[in-house]
Amino acid sequence: MSSFLQSFLDPKKSWLPALHMKSLSKRLRKYGLRYDDLYDPYYDLDIKEALNRLPHEIVDARNQRLKRAMDLSMKHEYLPENLQ
Repeated sequence: MSSFLQSFLDPKKSWLPALHMKSLSKRLRKYGLRYDDLYDPYYDLDIKEALNRLPHEIVDARNQRLKRAMDLSMKHEYLPENLQ
């Protein structure tokens, strides 16, 4: 049963999760975020290890995107269209 549920929730195999991921990515772009920026390194140790293995430039860019998104969210603004 769990393999059926996993295949149902996989965006590559089913249209409903793909539609959700597309709409969520569209909303995140308004703040300058990527879908992968939502992963929390404190919640999952694999994410923490993956971030430790990435080059510092990529991790710094991710942190800057998160800071900018929090700032925009507090100001109730979106990024301009040319920066999205």
